[in-house]
Amino acid sequence: MGLDEPERQRSRAPRRDAQERREALIASAVLCFTAEGYRVPLDTIAERAGVGRGTLYRNFKDREALVLAIFSREADRLESGLDPARPLIEILSAFVLDGAVAASLFARIAADLQLDQGNRAAFDALAGRLERILEPAVAVARQRGEIADTIMPRDIVLAARMASAVVRPSQSRERAAAQVSGALRLMFDGLRPR
Repeated sequence: MGLDEPERQRSRAPRRDAQERREALIASAVLCFTAEGYRVPLDTIAERAGVGRGTLYRNFKDREALVLAIFSREADRLESGLDPARPLIEILSAFVLDGAVAASLFARIAADLQLDQGNRAAFDALAGRLERILEPAVAVARQRGEIADTIMPRDIVLAARMASAVVRPSQSRERAAAQVSGALRLMFDGLRPR
């Protein structure tokens, strides 16, 4: 019985206050990385989140793990709101617009991002997760003739990344939506079966 107790404790979901601190760190990281760049001191992120350095490092082993958490949260958002019955272009448009902050952040920090083997594997797994999330919508889009049978989920992830490049932080949501819609329409014209 004594051996089972620690295992049971480790498998529990995090306490609500611990989860709230983790979410505060992620939100703070988005703001700090966006405002000050990738090399913003981690202490600044912790301070803005209202937690200490120890809390930051209990949640994230390094800066790259914190960045990964930001993008994992975006994947969670996509997965929770995905309706494969919607036209694929609408799904991607919403994903790009709702993820504009994360895409802008990634563009800003990509050059400075230094991934160790573990973090690189985690980012690769995240890319694979995005593809798996989109697979049902891609399958439906193929059946409806929205895209060619040769188009794979990885192609759709690439299309979303490309479309996100037209969004500027200073744009209104309406202007950004028009830009994204135009970019995706242009891409989808090339993705349709011939």
